[in-house]
Amino acid sequence: MAAVSGHPADSGGPEDARRAGDSEGAGDPDGGHPSAFRRAVTALRSARPRPEVRLEEAPAPRRLAPHAFALTAAVESEGEELADGRFVLLHEPDGHKAWNGAFRVVTLARAELEPEMAGDPLLPDVAWSWLVDALAQRGAEQHEAGGSVTRAATHHFGTLSERPTATEIELRASWTPLDERLDRHLAAWCELLCSCAGLPPVPAGPPVPPHRAADGPVGRPPAGVVRMPTRRRPRH
Repeated sequence: MAAVSGHPADSGGPEDARRAGDSEGAGDPDGGHPSAFRRAVTALRSARPRPEVRLEEAPAPRRLAPHAFALTAAVESEGEELADGRFVLLHEPDGHKAWNGAFRVVTLARAELEPEMAGDPLLPDVAWSWLVDALAQRGAEQHEAGGSVTRAATHHFGTLSERPTATEIELRASWTPLDERLDRHLAAWCELLCSCAGLPPVPAGPPVPPHRAADGPVGRPPAGVVRMPTRRRPRH
């Protein structure tokens, strides 16, 4: 992705995650970037999530920071997509005041929930704890974490009234990593995504096939998960 100038109006909070969903342009993430950013991208490409997680490089947002790298993720099991999301790494070589650092991770995770889980009043707090715990368990040191958990229900009427009510959880979060082990941060986020999908925890296993880059295979995308809700239904 080509370097561009500009900063977010509200860097470091949920708005980062919202804007990160609007991507523009793609390019060579290795070309014309600082060495620290290139090392961070290499670390992300070395991450190894569990087999159900499919990672792909994607166009990165161009207005959030001079340097950015993005990945999309989908959790699939038995032919069904259970959860999806986006992981964006931003880099400001001179540091960003709102981030309190030179890097910022901006993420989005979402999944459809079963009714019994969707109605739990503690769901937002529990969902946020999934992320915090996953980061801690992976040794992904960070600070200035912020985000939001949204629970939205879709009701159908008229000719669609036979469809069941669907409830989706959406977790937007951003944080400032304290080291260059970005693979740990990606691994933790993948655990969160699998938890949102309702997959049971699994021990770390052997490497899985590499994830697909925008221009072909690049590195191997860590494993593990946290407890989560019931598996969602496939999207229609």
